[in-house]
Amino acid sequence: MKRRDLLHALAATGVSAALPRAASAQTEGEISIGAQATGPTIPPDYVGLSYEAAQLANPDFFAPANAALVTLFRELSPSGVLRIGGGSSEYTRYSDADPAGPPPFEIFGPDTSKTVKHGTVTSARALRNLRGFLDAAGWRCLYGLNFGQGSRENAAIEAAAVQRTLGDRLIALQIGNEPDSFRRRYRPAGWTPDDFIREWRDFHDAVAAAAPGVKFAGPDISNKLDYLTAFAAEAPRHPDVIMLSGHYYAMGPAGSPDATLDQLMEPDPKTATMHLAGMDVVQGAVRTAGLPFRMTEGGSCWDGGKPGVSDTLASALWCADAMLRFAQRGWIGVNWHGGGNGFYTPIAGAPSTGFTRRPQYFGIQFAQLLTGGRFLPLTASGLDPHVTAYALQQDGRRRLAVINKAERSARITLPGAVGAKAEMLTGPALDSKEATSFRTVAVVPTRTITVPPHTAMLFGL
Repeated sequence: MKRRDLLHALAATGVSAALPRAASAQTEGEISIGAQATGPTIPPDYVGLSYEAAQLANPDFFAPANAALVTLFRELSPSGVLRIGGGSSEYTRYSDADPAGPPPFEIFGPDTSKTVKHGTVTSARALRNLRGFLDAAGWRCLYGLNFGQGSRENAAIEAAAVQRTLGDRLIALQIGNEPDSFRRRYRPAGWTPDDFIREWRDFHDAVAAAAPGVKFAGPDISNKLDYLTAFAAEAPRHPDVIMLSGHYYAMGPAGSPDATLDQLMEPDPKTATMHLAGMDVVQGAVRTAGLPFRMTEGGSCWDGGKPGVSDTLASALWCADAMLRFAQRGWIGVNWHGGGNGFYTPIAGAPSTGFTRRPQYFGIQFAQLLTGGRFLPLTASGLDPHVTAYALQQDGRRRLAVINKAERSARITLPGAVGAKAEMLTGPALDSKEATSFRTVAVVPTRTITVPPHTAMLFGL
C-alpha cells in the first residue's frame, strides 16, 4: 500500500497521526458481538512485572525514594503485582542485618543474571524499602524463596520477615523458581514431580510454621506441565495455597535462529514454552485444584530477550494480544519479566542514569485499559490470521480491541458504530525500536473501521 492510500484508509477511521511505514493491500472482514457478557472478568490487579530476587541486594532500588520508578509502575497500573523471584532467587540468602557496605551492583536483570549470581543477600533494610515502594506505587507482591539451593531454616526466617514487613502488600510466597528445571542443576537426574511435591511439602510446613497465616502460590514452573498437574493435585490439601502459577515465553533461547520477529507474530509460536494445547492442560489443573492460574514470569524470548525483536513495536503488539488472550482464558494476571537493560524488559535503566519505557511498556498499558471488563462473545470472519479482536463489557459500556499484527490494514464491518474517540498503539514499523506511540485519537463514528498495519486500537461501541 502506498503512503497516499494509507492516508485515505486512516482518514476513513478518522486517524490523523504519525503513520506506519508502507504496507500491502488491506483485508476485509466482519465482526459480530454477543449481547450478554459470559466470559471471564479481567481482575483489577491483572497487570504485573517480574524482577530478579538479586535486585534486592541493592536495597535502594525498590525504595520509595526511587520516585521515577514508582511513577512508571503507577502509569502501568494503580493496583499491579510485583513478583520477586527468577533464577537468581535460587542463589540469594536472607539476613536480618542491614548491609554494611555499598551494594554489589545498582541494577540486576536478565542481561546480568548469567555473570552475577552468587553472594547476593536480601536484608531487612531491603524489605523495609520494598514495603515503602509498594505503598507508593499502590502495588502488591508475590515473593519467591530459595528452594533450589537454600535451606528451610533460612527460608523460614526470610518468610517471617517478609510477612512482618510487607504486611497486606504481600499476596503470597512462592517456593522456588522453575522447579521443573531443577534436574541435573540442583537435583539428581531422576528427580520427578513426586519428589518435588515431597520436598515442597516439607519446605512449606517449615515456612508456614515460621509465618502463621501466610499464603502460597505455585509451582512457578517453566514448561513441564506434569509438575503443574502434580501441584494441582496436592494443593487442595493446603488451604493456604491460593493460586497456581507458571511461566510463558513465546520464543527462546535468544540465540536460536527460530526466534524471529515473524515467529513472534504467529498466533501460536512453534517455539513457545506453552502451546495452546498446554493451556488446555492449565485449565484442567485449575479445575483439579479449584484455584486460579497466574503467569508469574514471561516475555517474548527467554534468555534475556532478542535485539531487534524483544525491543520493538512487534513486542508491544504481541504483548497486548497475549495479555487479552490469557485473560480470555481466565488467567488472573501476567507478570512480564525484566529489570536492568535486558532486551525484553518493559522498563530499562537505573536510578543513576534514568529509566526508559521500552515498546512493550505501551502494550501493557493498552491491555490495562480493559481491566475490570468482562468478555463478550465475539465471532470474526474474513480477517487475516494476524488480526485479533476482543469485545468486553466494562463499566456499563461495550469496548472492542483490535490488534493488527499484519503488514496490511484491516477493514472491518461491525454490528454498530464506534464512538468518536479511540486508543491507538502504533509505530513506524514492526521492527521499530523508537517512536512507538500510545494515545487517544479522534475517529469517525461508523460501522466500518480501518485498523492500520502493525497497530492496535481500542474502540467504544
